[in-house]
Amino acid sequence: MAKYALWVMLKAKPGKEADVEAFLKQGAVMSKDEPKTVNWYGVKVAPGMYGVFDTFDDEAGRDAHMNGEIAKALMAKAPELFSNELQIEKMEILADK
Repeated sequence: MAKYALWVMLKAKPGKEADVEAFLKQGAVMSKDEPKTVNWYGVKVAPGMYGVFDTFDDEAGRDAHMNGEIAKALMAKAPELFSNELQIEKMEILADK
């Protein structure tokens, strides 16, 4: 079971929803090149509200992801795509199915 996770809430700028969705789909493809990322999810929470949820077996995997290409792309695109200040929440997974 993966023991560590990240969550980032993303609020699309008006008119940027399609760009955000395309960006999240690209992130899923990019995550395949991260062997220490167990799961990577781009989600739509509500109209204009999105999120990224990732899981990792250990801190090393989570750190590698946070210093990897997806994180760099997210930070580079943030001013163009998102109206909220990005806050990356580190979590521990207590149980799963």
